[in-house]
Amino acid sequence: MREASSKLIITIDGPAGVGKTTIGQMLAARLGLNYLDTGAMYRAVTWQALQSAVNLAPPNEAALVELGRNLNFVSRDATPEEATDERQYTVMLDGQDVSQQLRSPEVEKWVSVVAAVGPLRQEMVERQREIARQNAGIIMIGRDIGSVVLPDADLKIYLDASPEVRAVRRSRQKTSKTVAENAAEEARRNLEKRDQIDSQRTVSPMVIPEGALVIRTDHLNPQEVMAQIEAALTDWLP
Repeated sequence: MREASSKLIITIDGPAGVGKTTIGQMLAARLGLNYLDTGAMYRAVTWQALQSAVNLAPPNEAALVELGRNLNFVSRDATPEEATDERQYTVMLDGQDVSQQLRSPEVEKWVSVVAAVGPLRQEMVERQREIARQNAGIIMIGRDIGSVVLPDADLKIYLDASPEVRAVRRSRQKTSKTVAENAAEEARRNLEKRDQIDSQRTVSPMVIPEGALVIRTDHLNPQEVMAQIEAALTDWLP
């Protein structure tokens, strides 16, 4: 049996709506490790770009790289009070809580465009690797973590699900208070567009990392997904 503190590195990749954040948080609690949702970093740059009226069609690459280089980003678990708005974690930028802003429709619309900017991704990859080096073990989630950011991770996980299932999950997340009749269909279209951009971008496209444990979550609840991951982590579990 190994200790989780022996710099255990786990990556969780996959498209939106497959449960990466939920599983990442559960696994972090199980192993006593920190976790980072790297997607929040790209959302943060996107939000700052929108606030600064940076051109995104086409994207002003130099301005986006500058925003990424100076990103004063902190991600942490939400407090019980913060979690009342159904957030999964809290993101601070320059000391300001922007967790809700990062899930706005405008950020959702542009985040894959911003994340496809090669020089920005290179900047973010270095920052993410540095975060991993600074932690005595970490769970990092995103779309290119096991394939590009941390290819030598101890365990690489790729979660997947059908567009229909993911759309239903995402629409529930976004419309829990005001349910629109066409929420799932709109979510499906948005997800398919994001999948296309993420999988076809030139730099760090979304792929299944080599040697990854692939889990389809269509008909699995989080506990069932965790059971498969724990089976692969026998050496690290008490």
